[in-house]
Amino acid sequence: MNTTINPTLQDQTPPPIMAWDVGGAHLKAVRTDAVGQVLAVTQVYCPLWRGLSVLSAAIDQVLAEFTIPSQGHRHCVTMTGELADIFPNRATGVMQIAQLLQDKLGEQLQFYAGYQHWVSLSEAQANTHNIASMNWLASVEYLATQAPNALFVDVGSTTTDLVFISHGQPNVKGFSDAQRMQTNELIYTGVVRTPLMALGQKVNFFNAAINLAAEHFATTADVYRLTGDLSQDQYSAETADGADKSLAACARRIARMIGRDADEWPMADWQALAQAFKALQLQQIKQAIAGHLMAFDGKTNVSLIGAGVGDFLLPGLAEELKLAYLSVTDFMPADSQLSGSAKRMAAVCFPVYAVAKLGRAHA
Repeated sequence: MNTTINPTLQDQTPPPIMAWDVGGAHLKAVRTDAVGQVLAVTQVYCPLWRGLSVLSAAIDQVLAEFTIPSQGHRHCVTMTGELADIFPNRATGVMQIAQLLQDKLGEQLQFYAGYQHWVSLSEAQANTHNIASMNWLASVEYLATQAPNALFVDVGSTTTDLVFISHGQPNVKGFSDAQRMQTNELIYTGVVRTPLMALGQKVNFFNAAINLAAEHFATTADVYRLTGDLSQDQYSAETADGADKSLAACARRIARMIGRDADEWPMADWQALAQAFKALQLQQIKQAIAGHLMAFDGKTNVSLIGAGVGDFLLPGLAEELKLAYLSVTDFMPADSQLSGSAKRMAAVCFPVYAVAKLGRAHA
């Protein structure tokens, strides 16, 4: 999915910035001009667990979509792909991804290293722990300059990030994935890739609590295709059974989760089951948000700022919790020339948008 505003590379000084977010399942990229205006944003499916060649091909695809060469740009990178199980550990993953990026993109390349900000490839070895899985911090570091008190919630394809901004500063409890999972700042639930068996042991359906199969029969993308929250194009991962992404195929997959075949009941019933699975995921995220609110000092009104492909879940939750809701697109005033579809993609790819903005600020 690509939204391009002006793909023609002009001779500008300082050089334009390309920002990259290398995930385990998707490669996200933003291109800005010399004054920081976003020209294009894209997301490419990139199942990194299949090997670094997949990432290499995805980079080529982005450069082709943006119709630009890799040279002539300053490249700013964040990543979570080091978690892919092709690497023996995260430090090795960081370095192998970083080396591939420099081989592909040249030496005008810097890596976002959290509060260490920007490091080169030669400095990356000593900063792998600062580079690994820090894209969430880029988001809140940028937003903290725009919103002094807020709870940032990014519901992605695989995970959900929750981070407070307090008095114009990120109010972070944990920095590593292990710490953030312990503090409920990182929850492994998303709206595309999460197996439905991870949402709970039972689902309430037809006035009964039904046990779920502990099998990778279906994912949340099947649910949100049936609820109408995701389009087929937004089903940005492979299906659990390798079949197509039609509504009929999605119904077939979620039926297996309760031991049924899709032809036993009409489509309306499978759509109702999808709503029941949606309720399970909403409850997971609501409990996490409520826990963060209880821990907050409560002295200042807090807004919930939503991002990610699953941000459609958040306005209703904010209303239930009596929080004002804002989208990250509300904090893109400098990019008012972006079309609606481009802003939507920037919200889906918000960490890489933030990296582009931070990279420009530290140029």
